[in-house]
Amino acid sequence: MANGGPVEHGFPHLDTVRASITALYKRLSYDTIHTFATSVAPAGVAFGDIDDLHLGAQRVAREMVHHYHLPDARLIIGFREMTQAANVELTAGPEYFVELNDRFRSHRRDIGAALAHEVMHVYLHRLDLYFPGTRDNEILTDTAATYLGAGWLLLDAYREDADSSQKLGYLTPEEFGYVLAKRALVFDEDPSIWFTSPQAYTAYTQGMAQARRDEQQPPLTAAGWAGRRRYAKDRRHAQDQHAPGPHPGVPYAFSPDSRGPLRVSFPCPTCHQRIRVPVRGRVRARCTLCRTVLECDT
Repeated sequence: MANGGPVEHGFPHLDTVRASITALYKRLSYDTIHTFATSVAPAGVAFGDIDDLHLGAQRVAREMVHHYHLPDARLIIGFREMTQAANVELTAGPEYFVELNDRFRSHRRDIGAALAHEVMHVYLHRLDLYFPGTRDNEILTDTAATYLGAGWLLLDAYREDADSSQKLGYLTPEEFGYVLAKRALVFDEDPSIWFTSPQAYTAYTQGMAQARRDEQQPPLTAAGWAGRRRYAKDRRHAQDQHAPGPHPGVPYAFSPDSRGPLRVSFPCPTCHQRIRVPVRGRVRARCTLCRTVLECDT
């Protein structure tokens, strides 16, 4: 939790974020992902200053449990002084103890954001889905919470001005915006209407720009002129040298195929699983993981 300190910006964790989205599709399946088409509603996690602290926190926790489809999980919420925003004790269940930073006693509107992350820990624990290393596992948790409809709260908890700052989670604001944008493009949703933080809206627009760039990489037909020109040059080199090899700085890679023409692999712009198709001009490819249909010019 950044509390008055510097807030990291940009996309330093983008590779891990993309790997997290792929892992979600592989572990949950397309059909399960689409049961999360509706995000957590602002009214469900609203927390006024006159609300009872513990009863209100329990109510928001129940809303998160319901949203993540964990009907048999019970959360017991407490508050104490600590460095991090929150912590959950992962056990066999069905009861889980969650501790929230004492800061939330006076910043109650952000309790939903903290619980979005901690309850996702419970969800991933039950799925037995995790990444090695604390950092990557926390990035997976933030990404999963956001992609499955509760992470807009984490981005909205980001506030920064000349005198103070606050940010929850391990992703940068722009990375939260990126995952929200990826979700928005799948479910035709606009989470920006729920933001109360102007900085959250700015980060979301920057994340959306990055997500759109994913859809404009060759060999996709939506690629721009410069990308198409670079792709054509790399393709000629691969065909002439008969040794495709890697091409630094681009998402695609050529590989020989003894049974047919040269093939090119590239990440699906939706789930980032790599797709491999023959190099033979216009091709329509369908991602087997997220079912996205892609128009390609190979």
